Amino acid sequence: MTGRKVQYLTIPYSKITKYSIETAGSFDLDAELKIWIGSDPNPIQKKFNKKVNIYDLQKVLAKHVL
Repeated sequence: MTGRKVQYLTIPYSKITKYSIETAGSFDLDAELKIWIGSDPNPIQKKFNKKVNIYDLQKVLAKHVL
């Protein structure tokens, strides 16, 4: 059996100070998410393809991040 490693990072909603979602428009479904944690000036960046609905992710973040 072979497989590849997958790393998961858990961030409490209370530690997220801001986030941004960047898309190329409604026809290009690729998107990039940036999350800033605490006072760290460098965001965590994650790229998504069309398999993930970035707008659903944005709804979840908007509901929980103050």
